[in-house]
Amino acid sequence: MIDDKGEQLGIVQIRDAIQLAVEKGLDLVEVAPSAKPPVCRLMDHGKYKFEQNKREKEARKKQKTISTKEVKLRPNIEEHDFQVKAKNARKFLSAGDKVKLTIMFRGRQITHPELGQKLSIKMAEQLSDISAVERAPKIEGRNMVTILIPKIDSDKPEKNEVKNEVKNETKNETKNEVKEEKNNA
Repeated sequence: MIDDKGEQLGIVQIRDAIQLAVEKGLDLVEVAPSAKPPVCRLMDHGKYKFEQNKREKEARKKQKTISTKEVKLRPNIEEHDFQVKAKNARKFLSAGDKVKLTIMFRGRQITHPELGQKLSIKMAEQLSDISAVERAPKIEGRNMVTILIPKIDSDKPEKNEVKNEVKNETKNETKNEVKEEKNNA
């Protein structure tokens, strides 16, 4: 048996353990029922469950869900339209989303899949600075699909690191100003 402070009390009879739990106003929880002898612990079970739920909520808050955004093109797209689609894809990738590049073929266009492949490669090359190809161009029915994922830059500082640097610089500037005022006075 383990008490509420985490200290081992040794092997205790069930009646004595229940009585001890009632005296301290805590719950007797069986932690390891398969052990010989079974291990029990004195704890406030409601408080334990509350803290466990709180930790799970925090973990879910910190999780980032990656969604997939789709950019649709046709094989005979004009250059300016292509640039607009590339700009939108860049915006999605910089926001941390995956981009599904879909090239839609109509009618007899499907007989020239090399045009779609060339277009997919061109888009991947244009976005190569911020993305990587997760799935190469592949024909699915009348569409050719390529999936791009954002690159993870380890040398790029995270938002929190940048905020901390700015805070430290501001603190240092304030300290320097106070020192100058004292020296001038």
